[in-house]
Amino acid sequence: FQAEDGIRDAQESRGLGDVYKRQIMAYRKRRFFNDKQKAEIWDRWQRGESMSSIGRHFDRASSSIYPLLEWTGGIRPPARRRSRLALTLADREEISRGLIANHSLRAIARSLRRPASTISREIKRNGGTKLYRAAVSDLSAWSRAQRPKSCKLAGNDYLCGAISAKLKRKWSPQQIAGWLMREHPDEEDKRVSHETIYRSLFIQTRGVLKKELQAHLRATRSIRRSRHATLKRSGLGKFNDAISISDRPAEVEDRAVPGHWEGDLIAGSGNSFIATLVERHTRFVMLAKVGNKDSHSVIQALIKQSRKLPKELYRSLTWDRGTEMAGHKAFTLATDIDVFLCDPHSPWQRGTNENTNRLLRQYFPKGTDLSIHSQAKLSAIARQLNERPRKTLGYETPAERFNACVASTH
Repeated sequence: FQAEDGIRDAQESRGLGDVYKRQIMAYRKRRFFNDKQKAEIWDRWQRGESMSSIGRHFDRASSSIYPLLEWTGGIRPPARRRSRLALTLADREEISRGLIANHSLRAIARSLRRPASTISREIKRNGGTKLYRAAVSDLSAWSRAQRPKSCKLAGNDYLCGAISAKLKRKWSPQQIAGWLMREHPDEEDKRVSHETIYRSLFIQTRGVLKKELQAHLRATRSIRRSRHATLKRSGLGKFNDAISISDRPAEVEDRAVPGHWEGDLIAGSGNSFIATLVERHTRFVMLAKVGNKDSHSVIQALIKQSRKLPKELYRSLTWDRGTEMAGHKAFTLATDIDVFLCDPHSPWQRGTNENTNRLLRQYFPKGTDLSIHSQAKLSAIARQLNERPRKTLGYETPAERFNACVASTH
C-alpha cells in the first residue's frame, strides 16, 4: 500500500507540475502590437511622449516599446500602399471563381482586362489551379512586395566619404547638406538633404553609413527623438542688483551691429565650469577656463577674454541672473563693457548662447570633469566650432563673418 501511495503522490505532483508549467508559458507568451496599436505608438512618440508614458498607456513596460521604435531608428516608417497596377483582392476572387468554373486563363484575363501572362504568373506563384485561394494569395502578394528602398547614398562613394569625414569633425547633418549645396550647386548627384543623412544614420538596414558615426552627432542617442519632446532645465540663481535686458539698446536686438555678446557657464562634475561667449551678429564663439563658479573667478576670466578683442567688437554682454555675475559692475569698470541681465527664469532671452551651449555639449558631455581641459584645448574647440558652416549665416562660418568684421575695424 505504501508503494501505491508513493506512485499516486508522484503522479499528482507531476500533474501539478504540468499545470504550473502551462501557467508559466501562458504568462510568458509574448503579446504583439496590432497595426492600430503600432500607429498609436508612433503618434504618441511623434508628439514627444516618453517610452515609459507610452508603455503605461498600453499597460506594458517601456522595454516592449523600444524594439518597435529602434527598428527604424525612431523614425516613423512610411505607410505602405499598393500600386494602382497591382491585382486587388476583388481581382483575385474573380480569378478563383473563374478557375472553379473551369474558364481558361485567357477568358479570365479578358474579364479582368489584364494580360494573360499576369493571370498565369499569379496562379503559378500561389499553388496552381488546384490550390489557388484568393485571400491567401492576396496576403502573400502583400508580404512579397515588402522590400527596402535604396536611398541616394547607396553606391555613392563620394557622398558617403564626404559625409563621414564631416561628421567626424562634429558637423551636423544640416551643416553638411548646406556645405554640399554650396560646393556642388550644379551637380545633383553630389548633394543630399540633411534628412537623408539622419535616416541613413538611424536606419541601419540601409547599410550606407556606419552606426559608429552616431557618436559624432550633437545628441548621442541611439534613436531619433521627436522635436516636440520636452527639455527640462532647472532654474538659475537670482540677485537684485542688475541692469535689466529691457534697457538694452535697439541695435543689440536686430543683430545689425557686431560687438554684442551673450554669455553663460556650462557645468561639469567636481564643481568644474567653463565660461562660454558668443557674438550675436556673427555667432563667433569664445571659451574661457574658470577656476570656480564664484563671482571673482568668473569676472577675472571674462576680463582676460575681453582684452583679446578690439574694443569695437566687444560693446556689451548679456548674461542670466546667476550669482557668478554678482560682480558685473567690477567687470564694466575694468572693461567699459555694459552688462545686461535677463529676466529671472528666461533663458530664451539669450537664445544664441543657449543654442551654442547645446552645440558645446557635443564636446563637453554632461557629468564629465571640465577642469581637465586647458585654455589651449578650449580655444582649439572654439576654433573648430567657428569653422563649421551655419544655416543662419547662409552656410558661411562664424570665423568668416567675424574676420570680415575685424578687417572693417582697421
